[in-house]
Amino acid sequence: MRISQPQARRIALAAQGFEPGFAGTSTPTMRQVQKTIDRLRLIQIDSVNVVARSQYLPVFARLGAYDTGLLDRARDAAPRRLVESWAHEASLVPPATWPLLRHRRTSARAAARFASYDQRHPGQLDRLRGALAELPPLTARALEAHLEHEQVVEKNHWGWNWSSVKEGLEVLFHTGEVTSAGRTSQFERLYAPSSAVLGELAEVVIPDDQAYLELVRQSAQALGIGTARCLRDYFRLSTAQAMPAIEKLLATGELIEVDAPWWPGTVYLHAEAKRPRAIHARALLSPFDPVVWQRERAEALFDFFYRIEIYTPKEKRVHGYYVLPFVFGDRIVARCDVKADRKASELLVHSTSWEPGGRDAASETALEQTVAQMAGWLGLEGYQL
Repeated sequence: MRISQPQARRIALAAQGFEPGFAGTSTPTMRQVQKTIDRLRLIQIDSVNVVARSQYLPVFARLGAYDTGLLDRARDAAPRRLVESWAHEASLVPPATWPLLRHRRTSARAAARFASYDQRHPGQLDRLRGALAELPPLTARALEAHLEHEQVVEKNHWGWNWSSVKEGLEVLFHTGEVTSAGRTSQFERLYAPSSAVLGELAEVVIPDDQAYLELVRQSAQALGIGTARCLRDYFRLSTAQAMPAIEKLLATGELIEVDAPWWPGTVYLHAEAKRPRAIHARALLSPFDPVVWQRERAEALFDFFYRIEIYTPKEKRVHGYYVLPFVFGDRIVARCDVKADRKASELLVHSTSWEPGGRDAASETALEQTVAQMAGWLGLEGYQL
């Protein structure tokens, strides 16, 4: 089967929830948020808040102006629809995905930076375990106050001037003994024993080969089309972990090898991926959106070379500090350097860089509509474009 680049773009966008009718026409409800969670399989977390916390942006891109409290409720309230875990990076995943990621937690236990913690802070992990077992979910700061312990580690040590309490909590988080029961309005994690948050799921053990198979299956469903590197990158699997799973899915017919000579490498199509004739997307994408987070895939599908410049010195930035790709139709037609100026109550688009052939009256109008919609969704009174 031969797949053209435009066909592959439409397949990829449809798999990610940009096909016609996905968002619906009414005010988005929890049902639509859940539908988005089911489609994406994970939502990456990042503390950057230039426009909004990054976890809110992929849902906005697909549903429009939704109540972010719905996503908070999905994460924080029973029955939990999302839980934090290391997946792609720090992510929100459905609780049923948590046992599939046991290999990440097993690897963390063997990591030197975690293994050395007990040597540097004898008895501290047991104190943390005991306190968390007795107390309701709480932040690292609150637990420090409870333990009356405020020792700060050196800046050059792993972490960011973390206290030994915060570092210990992160050890327990990465190794799976504790997880997040939610976040505060300041984005501080509320720590709790994993069993208290996940119940029986915290004790479920899935053999690694079965877990890798399911993770690759979910990646293929979420991506629609991609190379082996794309399929393993979604949940950050190694080649050794992912390739046997890819071969099994090829054998069962769930994956199909397709002819896409314009895309370097072997390309796989999920057998049930939708193949729409048209996509009518209109969305600003987070830098951490699955459509663009695998940079080689974005370049192959959209001829879009994209790099995050947040950590690039100002004088070396090409497009700006917090740059959001703009999807219109089935193409990425522009990128915008955006900031929410909450003091002035304006959404500022510092600059817009149009892709070759991307700028016309329709795309300009669509971009302004999207910026205006985003400003309203953020509760800002106006915008500058």
